[in-house]
Amino acid sequence: MKASNDLRAAETDLKAGPPLLEDLLFHCQQAAEKAMKALLAWHDLPSRKTHDLVEIGAQCVEVDATLEPLLRRAAPLTEFAWKYRYPGEAEEPSQELAEEAFTLAREIYHAICSRLPQDIRP
Repeated sequence: MKASNDLRAAETDLKAGPPLLEDLLFHCQQAAEKAMKALLAWHDLPSRKTHDLVEIGAQCVEVDATLEPLLRRAAPLTEFAWKYRYPGEAEEPSQELAEEAFTLAREIYHAICSRLPQDIRP
């Protein structure tokens, strides 16, 4: 599952000196997105080419309603797909925001992995 690669990258970004917070947030969004899309793929459900975690999460909740509270919390991660990736006037993210995003991305990853067959988990 490619989401595990993004989680490893986010962890590396967090441990860098100084931490690469903007990159970390991007990797957190990507990990959550890829984990959700893996669940949909396992159930042979198509997903649009989108980074919108609200839309993808809603599809996942149709598969497993118990994911709803967790995936609802993922909505703010959506903007990290683009917010710090392009030149502009985005403010520097805080260490606290980055750590919260990393924790949430890991929660999503592990929750979804636990719903997939053991033999396909990373």
